[in-house]
Amino acid sequence: MQITEAVEITDEIVEAFGRLIPQLSSSNPPPSRQRLEQMASSDASHILLARNDQGIVGSLTLVLFTIPTGVRAWIEDVVVDSAARGQGVGDELNRFAIDMAAKAGATTVDLTSRPSRQAANRLYQRLGFEKRNTNVYRYDVGA
Repeated sequence: MQITEAVEITDEIVEAFGRLIPQLSSSNPPPSRQRLEQMASSDASHILLARNDQGIVGSLTLVLFTIPTGVRAWIEDVVVDSAARGQGVGDELNRFAIDMAAKAGATTVDLTSRPSRQAANRLYQRLGFEKRNTNVYRYDVGA
């Protein structure tokens, strides 16, 4: 297993997101090449890819940003191909992201996960993530 950051978007990466994102969300389409290129060129977004002998089998987006109280890190859109689940892909992606966040000066890494994603929630807890007593709010600007 190899974890890398996508700095240049290739056909392989576009194809992988076309296959992976539908396994994560049925309400959002896979990102276009243009969206992936915007992410890859952003100082805030870091596209992490997990590869094995079959190619790209997982991805995670690490977002790093600076606010008045410090550097913050947020993990989003973690997805492992159904054929590669249970093989440690999610573990390696998250550990790589946590290390990357620490090297960038973040003191914490946040993420959210739906309760129905039981295996993912077990993984996050096993990695040391703790459930926070907070409210998560969302405002739909498209409404």
